[in-house]
Amino acid sequence: MMDSTNADLGKAAIGMTAQFGPPTFATFEEERRYRKERMAAAFRLFSRFGFDEGVAGHITVRDPERTDHFWVNPFGMHFGHIRVSDLLLVSHDGNVVEGHLPVNAAAFAIHSQVHAARPDVVAAAHAHSLYGKAWASMGRPLDPITQDACAFFEDHAVFDDYTGVVYDLEEGRRIGQALGDRKAVILRNHGLLTVGQTVDEAAWFFITMERSCQAQLLAEAAGKPILIDPEYARVTRQQVGSHLAGWFSFAPLYARIVREQPDLLD
Repeated sequence: MMDSTNADLGKAAIGMTAQFGPPTFATFEEERRYRKERMAAAFRLFSRFGFDEGVAGHITVRDPERTDHFWVNPFGMHFGHIRVSDLLLVSHDGNVVEGHLPVNAAAFAIHSQVHAARPDVVAAAHAHSLYGKAWASMGRPLDPITQDACAFFEDHAVFDDYTGVVYDLEEGRRIGQALGDRKAVILRNHGLLTVGQTVDEAAWFFITMERSCQAQLLAEAAGKPILIDPEYARVTRQQVGSHLAGWFSFAPLYARIVREQPDLLD
């Protein structure tokens, strides 16, 4: 149910043109470079926000030309060190087509099945972030207790199972089934997974979902949060939870991290 209305993000108020949105490309090479730059930037941001946990966590992006292949981070490389040139291209059967480092078996088991189940998904993000995994232990969806959390109202699922590290393709397939047509799934006792039509969108929704988990944990520790009325939660989801909103919300973070760490583009 990834809402495509986009709600215009107040274009009239801020003078944006009708063409505002993700760029289009003349060649596969240009689009591939764009996707990989955003992906490397997302890893640096995940590191900055403390989403790294040893060797756990991965972001993938579908190759624009070979659509049954995806780019992924090398196994064992710190998020804060990843550059464009470090990314691996992996085929649908798990072979590293470009790159010389190993791929995380769990990354392949999960992401290959998510990409297979969702042809509309360009990118997927998963990490063992602190508040995401804490909330995941509840086995509950997030409630619409804040404006930001409304991005996920009726648009995320819970994978209510845990059997260990995901190495089995069948387990990855079941995660893809649980995700359905939504933008995110909470993996019980594990963490968060978000998807998008752009790397920017998938990364942003992971970041804001992690913060929404933190907000609900804090609110419930203090008392009983007041929920936003479902009607207004749906309206707010269209405003802050659309493909365009996800893409645009990532833009200032991308600009910041590239200015601070330009080597990520190498």
